[in-house]
Amino acid sequence: MNTKHLFWILFLLNLFNYIDRQVLYSVFPLLQTDLHLSDWQLGTLASVFMLVYMCYAPVVGYFADRSPRQKWIGASALIWSAATLACATARNYFSLLFTRGLIGVGEAGFTTIAQPFLAENYPKKKRATILAVFGLAMPAGSALGYMWGGAIGLHWGWRTAFLLAGVPGLVLGILSLTHLKDIRRAQQTAAEKPSRHDYKALFQNKPFLFICLAHAMITFIIGGLSAWMPTYLHRYLQMDVAQAGTWFGALVICCGAAGTYAGGKLADKWLEFSPKAYFWVIGVSFLALLPPAWLGIQTNRPALALGCFGLAIICLFLPTGPIAAALVASTRNKVHAMAFAVNIFIIHALGDALSPMLLGHASDLWNLKIAVLLCSLAAVPGLVFTWMAASFERRLPEPPLP
Repeated sequence: MNTKHLFWILFLLNLFNYIDRQVLYSVFPLLQTDLHLSDWQLGTLASVFMLVYMCYAPVVGYFADRSPRQKWIGASALIWSAATLACATARNYFSLLFTRGLIGVGEAGFTTIAQPFLAENYPKKKRATILAVFGLAMPAGSALGYMWGGAIGLHWGWRTAFLLAGVPGLVLGILSLTHLKDIRRAQQTAAEKPSRHDYKALFQNKPFLFICLAHAMITFIIGGLSAWMPTYLHRYLQMDVAQAGTWFGALVICCGAAGTYAGGKLADKWLEFSPKAYFWVIGVSFLALLPPAWLGIQTNRPALALGCFGLAIICLFLPTGPIAAALVASTRNKVHAMAFAVNIFIIHALGDALSPMLLGHASDLWNLKIAVLLCSLAAVPGLVFTWMAASFERRLPEPPLP
């Protein structure tokens, strides 16, 4: 399979990965009415996904480093897509809770493997760009999930929304099983399989660990803002709930996509002049985030506030490609799956598993403006972690492409 076909299968899988993940949130009111769920129960449907997702990632990472990864990609897509279809048949809270957990299993299996699998098929000078374009599926899929679930749920019901969201992933999962080829596995001998020493070395790899911590700070900010910015726009900029959701969704898809693509292109261009280009882009993103975030919080003028928040979102998404490329560059091929699995666990455990709750608590203590500002200040430790990763960075020999 040529790299274009490989890319598009993985990109479309990533797109539906986020659509299937987010479609739930847009049908919360419909679920609450039909299944008589409390707000706490709705919240646990989101939490169980994240808990299963972050805990399962290291498991699949271990086995994927020892077996053909295209089988894990295809099987993972089939699992999360079938679980999304099963959500449409849920009759009560517990059946819906179980299916959301299964979606976490499938999506963790895919996300752990997809980025290193893709990156290994491209030369280093193109990796940040290709991983950034691959990462465009995150803002696009998230926004489409909100719109998909809301529009279909409103007209045909929440069960139809889940049914239509689940079907494409089944087709793409079968394509993955039949058309993808793991070039690393084909070249791997028994001696090249990861050992306990290799995994121990991964946890002693300072550039890798500090990249993960910097990524966790980005995830902390994105998770907190994703949960609370619609409420912020409603509370302080006099928007109704529909307007707030529409404006924030538009900012995410437009500014998130622009930042993701620009970050990858900038990192690859910068790589011609500095081997630490990935760290430079990540660090500049953290620095550039703070001024527009602060100005947006200070003003009550809707146009200015939205413009500032749009710039802040661009900065948040600029590191998408560079971080993925840095994770690949700082670890060896035979532990790539586990490296991304560990990254997934760290960024969610220290990031969006905490930030929505902490922002809510800060808002109760003071107000939501202060809470959003404090969330944005996570860029400061993020900048420190990026500097430390760059300080310890060591260049590994680049394996030849087949």
